[in-house]
Amino acid sequence: MEASGLEWLLVPMQQLVSWGAAGAMVFGGVVPYIPQYRDIRRTQNAEGFSTYVCLVLLVANILRILFWCGRRFESPLLWQSIIMIITMLLMLKLCTEVRVSNELNIKRRSFADFDLNYFWHWSKFTDYLQCVLTFTGVTGYITYLWLDSSLFVETLGFLAVFTEAMLGVPQLYRNYQNRSTEGMSVKMVLMWTSGDTFKTVYFILNQAPFQFSICGLLQVFVDIAILLQVYLYSYYPQKPASHTAHPASTKAL
Repeated sequence: MEASGLEWLLVPMQQLVSWGAAGAMVFGGVVPYIPQYRDIRRTQNAEGFSTYVCLVLLVANILRILFWCGRRFESPLLWQSIIMIITMLLMLKLCTEVRVSNELNIKRRSFADFDLNYFWHWSKFTDYLQCVLTFTGVTGYITYLWLDSSLFVETLGFLAVFTEAMLGVPQLYRNYQNRSTEGMSVKMVLMWTSGDTFKTVYFILNQAPFQFSICGLLQVFVDIAILLQVYLYSYYPQKPASHTAHPASTKAL
């Protein structure tokens, strides 16, 4: 009787833990960007945040969704990708609006110019959206043609998680260039680290495709490297992030 009573209690608890872990996987990835989003809105300065982070995550999650079409994995990971794509588009929209409002008499650049020198430095959010839709359409068509090839599908999965593992590299390089972490939300990086650690453990325990576990570990190492930059650059005078002064630059929305 006692054993059956414990089983009656443990089964719902295990189910709740499972649901909680799945919910953390779906929404946990977007939490680190909340403080960064709020900081950009408050200061009206997006120079401390690299929009290439958005590019990396958009590419990674689009490829992950295409990988799911060829090899079905857990649905929370699929929903995580969908939520992350929406979040990165919102981040791009805010950063573009803030950057353009702070640039006076600057020539407008668009995706239709096809100028590689200004790739991902366009003047309107719609240009970024066109680029994302073009990439999705081309990769989706290629995936449709090669969906029966297990080698292609596995390679696609590796590219998806490896690209995501490189998430912190743009921010790492930007900090190195500036010799400063000013303008970057340390809270965001701390959340990256904790989230990526949780995610990697989740991959391992749930026996996700091996590409996920390997690249998850790589992602944690990059996060730690950025935290080391925060520690090291604290010993040097902080170099202000360069941006054009604007009357509304200190006004919160």
